[in-house]
Amino acid sequence: MIGRIPILDLTPQVDDGRWPATAFNGEVVPFRATAFREGHDLIGVDLLLLDPAGEQTEHRMRPIAPGTDRWEAQVQLEAEGLWRYRVQAYADEYATWRHNAELKVPAGVDVDLTFVIGRDLLARAAADKRRSTAERRHLSETAKVVASSERPAAERLAAATDDRIVSILTARPVVSLPTLSETRSVLAERTRAGVGSWYEFFPRSEGAKRLADGSWKSGTFRSAAKRLPEIAAMGFDVVYLPPIHPIGRSYRKGPNNTLEAGPHDPGSPWAIGSPDGGHDAIHPDLGTEKDFVYFVGKAKQSGLEVALDLALQASPDHPWVSEHPEWFTTLPDGTIAYAENPPKKYQDIYPINFDNDPIGLRTEILRIVRHWMGLGVRIFRVDNPHTKPLDFWEWLIHTVTAEDPDVVFLAEAFTRPAILHTLAKVGFQQSYTYFTWRNTKEELAEFLTGLATETADFLRPNLFVNTPDILTEYLQFGGPAAFKIRAALAATASPVWGVYSGFELFENVARAGAEEYIDNEKYEYRPRDYAKAQTAGRSLAPYLTMLNRARNEHASLRQLRNLHVHESDDEAILVYSKYLAGEFTRSGKPDAVIVVANVDPHSVRETIVHLDVARFGIQPGARFEVKDIVTGAKWTWGADDYVRLDAFTEPVHILSVKVGG
Repeated sequence: MIGRIPILDLTPQVDDGRWPATAFNGEVVPFRATAFREGHDLIGVDLLLLDPAGEQTEHRMRPIAPGTDRWEAQVQLEAEGLWRYRVQAYADEYATWRHNAELKVPAGVDVDLTFVIGRDLLARAAADKRRSTAERRHLSETAKVVASSERPAAERLAAATDDRIVSILTARPVVSLPTLSETRSVLAERTRAGVGSWYEFFPRSEGAKRLADGSWKSGTFRSAAKRLPEIAAMGFDVVYLPPIHPIGRSYRKGPNNTLEAGPHDPGSPWAIGSPDGGHDAIHPDLGTEKDFVYFVGKAKQSGLEVALDLALQASPDHPWVSEHPEWFTTLPDGTIAYAENPPKKYQDIYPINFDNDPIGLRTEILRIVRHWMGLGVRIFRVDNPHTKPLDFWEWLIHTVTAEDPDVVFLAEAFTRPAILHTLAKVGFQQSYTYFTWRNTKEELAEFLTGLATETADFLRPNLFVNTPDILTEYLQFGGPAAFKIRAALAATASPVWGVYSGFELFENVARAGAEEYIDNEKYEYRPRDYAKAQTAGRSLAPYLTMLNRARNEHASLRQLRNLHVHESDDEAILVYSKYLAGEFTRSGKPDAVIVVANVDPHSVRETIVHLDVARFGIQPGARFEVKDIVTGAKWTWGADDYVRLDAFTEPVHILSVKVGG
């Protein structure tokens, strides 16, 4: 049933409260509701917020978008756990009286009656013992002035509407017809669930050496650990490893996904399982569990967390195939079905069938996850979760996080929106997105706005700029400018972003007819000389370092919901800002960043950008200083500004805005 004062359309919420909305520790969340009453009397609306410890706070909601009856309060959630909230609406008797009195008294309409109502209202407010003694005294004295018919009407009205009275009765209104909404919940997870810079690399390539006979000596966890300080120095805080398990021999893929592997080809890490073990084992070439723990420890020393791939599939040589054939799909000819994503075929991989023995599989996979948790892993990047039942993921993630709420799962789900979104709703803390295929100004404006608004209550986008499987045409043919543009957009638009190694070396050659890299690291060793490239000035590492430093220095870039797209006169100049009020920053000062990007990597663009300056705390008509984080240049800007962006030098402005003194 609808309440005496209707309260509708609460946010954040997910599917009418079926699942909790999600946030992260430190996220600024806009709580909103639609509330109104009949007629012209004014209402007030409060957010009643219960933190995970059970302590309630009240937050006054303000009207937004005039004429929509939409109300909002922004709150920074600063504790992990389940928050619950309700919205309370009420008739604000003083606000209604003041509005009417300021119209009627000057017009000489119902003057005496208006002051009688005002006197009684102030007297009731003065009787409220929750107010301070000084406030009650001031209210009582004002009620006497309002009741004094000997005084001029203007004086009586001025007394009843002075700043102190307004302040007292705004802080604690005179309330009638209080109405409460239903309860909704928000799950605040640890900060790393919503903020992070990811770097993906293959441990077997770090330190790998080709021997005289054409064979390879694989890199190990020990040799890979030597690169961790360099990754950390670029400002990354999560290092993601593809599967580290034994690789099958049957149908092993050769270079560039060829069907026949030579004797020295290492195979795809996603073809998991051999006589050396399965998902709980380590490839012998990489080392032992002790070596892996050493790697995790070295990562921690460098300020990095290790994310491990969780790929629920098996090579034909996996122990599961002989021990649990019921965990796979057997075709009418007696063979086991291999993985396909037409036209792609993966003969070296068997998908898992979750329907024949769901209890057995759940038990085994939970054991595997907990095994790696026991070795220090708290982040899992899940391969192709959209090819597994969603009720399984809901069970697994909730079972794990019920005991270990710090564990984070990233969904690598390039799939239809309904599946991608529902994976996030059932528990995945982060999600890959369609970012890599959104390249034009129009596409990006719509996409980024949707991430910040439409799906922000449940989906946290991890904007990877590339993966071993994804080298888009934009990067193939856009030159160094394309790499700068994509990195700048990913690092500033979302609190979570990532790169796959080789990106900083501008690797851009694809296998013919595919979006995959030529000589793909999935199928062979790819040792890289990062130091040589940097010495020669052919490395993007300094640019990536600058981006991550900007993210650390600007709190607004570590938020998702605060992105706002602005206008420009050029079809290739994308403009957006991020703003965080001083009440939400450690320094107490507001933080604002404007990003102006030429998304055409082949051109020089000149245009006028048009800014809604109120979006980042500037008064309309005011001039303000901006500093380009990329180059250090400074300008004085206003609402309409000229820009020139040369894709062949610096295609993106990342502007720190000087807000206030």
